[in-house]
Amino acid sequence: MNYRHLYHAGNFADVFKHVVLTALLQAMQRKPKPFCYIETHAGAGKYALNSTTAHKTQEFEQGIQRLWHLTDIPELVSSYLEIVKKFNPSNQLRTYPGSPCLARQLLRPEDRMVLCELQSEVYAQLRQEFSRTKQARVYLEDGYGILKAILPPLERRGVVLIDPSFEQANEFKNLVRQVHAACQRWETGVYVLWYPIKSQRILQKFHRDLVATGIKELLTIQLYVYPKDVELRLNGAGVVIIHPPYQLDNAISQVLPWLCEKLTVERGSYVLEYL
Repeated sequence: MNYRHLYHAGNFADVFKHVVLTALLQAMQRKPKPFCYIETHAGAGKYALNSTTAHKTQEFEQGIQRLWHLTDIPELVSSYLEIVKKFNPSNQLRTYPGSPCLARQLLRPEDRMVLCELQSEVYAQLRQEFSRTKQARVYLEDGYGILKAILPPLERRGVVLIDPSFEQANEFKNLVRQVHAACQRWETGVYVLWYPIKSQRILQKFHRDLVATGIKELLTIQLYVYPKDVELRLNGAGVVIIHPPYQLDNAISQVLPWLCEKLTVERGSYVLEYL
């Protein structure tokens, strides 16, 4: 695998994904019982936006940079931005927290984290970042493989974020197969499947394949910053949330129009519906 998330850190897809993740983890905390947060493709944990690599693409300028100095912000987005600003105490945008660091800020002391990363160099960065986080376990493992060993978690409550690189031609097919197997081992878990959107044909097949598994409660949320029919670039990003917590759809529906307005490049749109 050659994928390096540093090229894309803080872009519109990251902002969208992390606002949704913020809402989800806040919803999980409404019940007092502890839960386990699991990431199958965790990445490095955080990313230096002032690095040479990040500046080659400067994708963060069309993402987190657009929100950085805004003041009229919905409450959910404000909660997300407060976490990002903890990593930038000078109020100059230099560091972007990935999903693991974002989740760490949102978990309670009694909650637990399991983070997997397969690339050894990236794993070393992730392990260093979480070396003093007692509630976290970091593994140099294939994330899909470790799900077979740890599901269901001891807490019997939890969230699994599956966010692969989509470098492989069969990634969507593999994602459906892996999450179906995971749901058979742990039927009540909350699963978040992130995906890039470049083709409506591929997207629709992915959704049909998910429905065909028989998995219930499939909430899809999509944000487009370009027209849907443009297939030569990343025109949007989406998530499917399996077994979403109560009222999560309502919380996200309140901020989707705002996110779309602020992040759109050309004729953006959004979708929130159950498959």
